[in-house]
Amino acid sequence: MRSTSVRFLRGSLLAVTLTTVAACDQIDEMLADDPAQAEQVALYQSVPVERRNIAVAVEAAGIIEPVTTVEVKSKASGEILELPVDTGDFVEAGTLLARIDRRVLNNSLQQAKASLEVAKARQTNTQSQLDRIATLYEQESLSKVDYEQSLLEHATARSEVVRGEIQVENATIQLEDADVNSPIAGTVIERLVEQGQVISSPMGDVGGGTLLMQMADLSHVQVRMLVDEIDIGKVQPGTIAQVNVAAYPARSFEGEVVKVEPQAVAEQNVTMFPVLIDLENREGLLKPGMNAEVEVVMARRENVMSIPNAALRTAQDIHAAGSVLGLTRETVDEMLAEAPELTGGRPGRRAAPEGAPGFDRTRMREIFAKRRNGEELTEEEQRLLAQMRAQMGARGGPPGAGRPGGEGPRRRGSDVEAQLGGDYMVFALRSGEPTALRVRTGITDLDFAEVVAGLEDDDQVLILPSASLIRAQESFRQRISGRVGIPGLSQRRND
Repeated sequence: MRSTSVRFLRGSLLAVTLTTVAACDQIDEMLADDPAQAEQVALYQSVPVERRNIAVAVEAAGIIEPVTTVEVKSKASGEILELPVDTGDFVEAGTLLARIDRRVLNNSLQQAKASLEVAKARQTNTQSQLDRIATLYEQESLSKVDYEQSLLEHATARSEVVRGEIQVENATIQLEDADVNSPIAGTVIERLVEQGQVISSPMGDVGGGTLLMQMADLSHVQVRMLVDEIDIGKVQPGTIAQVNVAAYPARSFEGEVVKVEPQAVAEQNVTMFPVLIDLENREGLLKPGMNAEVEVVMARRENVMSIPNAALRTAQDIHAAGSVLGLTRETVDEMLAEAPELTGGRPGRRAAPEGAPGFDRTRMREIFAKRRNGEELTEEEQRLLAQMRAQMGARGGPPGAGRPGGEGPRRRGSDVEAQLGGDYMVFALRSGEPTALRVRTGITDLDFAEVVAGLEDDDQVLILPSASLIRAQESFRQRISGRVGIPGLSQRRND
């Protein structure tokens, strides 16, 4: 049974291979006989340079929460006699929030005062005894041991007076603490006790005491949102953010990024960083716990030249893309060498590598002409050609500007402005022919990129397959024509 399945699989693969080869032959013959049909099955399309508005933004969901939250507890234990506030009430600092039964506290104060009076009387008595004993000791009528014992008794009496005064002061404070007043001017957002409930003080309760209520200053609120680690490098403190909540769909609230937390958190196996957005809430419209949609706009450009990101090429895939157009590597290099130098740009844009050599365009054209004619290059010409290609490969693109065709630039640095542009290459139609050009881009919204230099308003750029797709097609063609080993296939491809 197993051998039958293997034979069937091999037979299926052979049938698919023969069908694919036959289809390729038919397409080749069709394109050779009818150039119009070749245009229809072309693997690229041309799009014009357009003027549009482009914005770079980071979007995330978050929760409205107070900036300042205070837990209110009572330093006094006992029954709650009054509870004049409820959730949602705004109170000024010092307003009565709760009143605790004073009877036990008052009794403790009276007891402390009585103990203090006894201690003071004992101190007076020991002072009189000390004076008499000191006189007798000076007359040598008493021993030194008796005198020292009298000194000790008097010092003990004084310490009891100090202890009594402290007890009276503490009892007075506890009696005053029976009135729980608001520590801040704010809103009661949660009340956890009711009138008549007996509470414990955190001063003597190892469990932390009874929490009465929570208060918050809602004049300022914040949004805590989680931003993916891919986008966190674009978010910087001081950036303006637009916050929207479902309760007010027609209104947007403006805030400011105040902090990017340094410690990441994992949400469903995705690494996220908390970001805090500060919002003014004078009208009290934003409530704690509301879900918010936040858009942090990093950059915005109005009416700028733009092209699709898919048209941008890098040094890694420019030659592979040129092969789709029927251009050799040498032809593409010659086009780029003859392309005008880029000018313009913005501060923070990475320039060419320091110390990179300049090239004589006339000299480079002569070198390319020699290569096309099959002439052998001198060592100096080979060195100049290698230097030019190395300089081309050193030019990168902006992280965060997308990776067009799956082979775009990689992230570099944390400066936001440097992430929003870079140097690329494109194929554009010049005199009706595909031409490789250098372009400098600005910001991108991952669909379209701003063109800072290298193109004109009437240009048309070509959208080509990604380098990975081209390589996959080439690899498949090589496997079909060379490795499968079907008799006659390689010979037909070479004819």
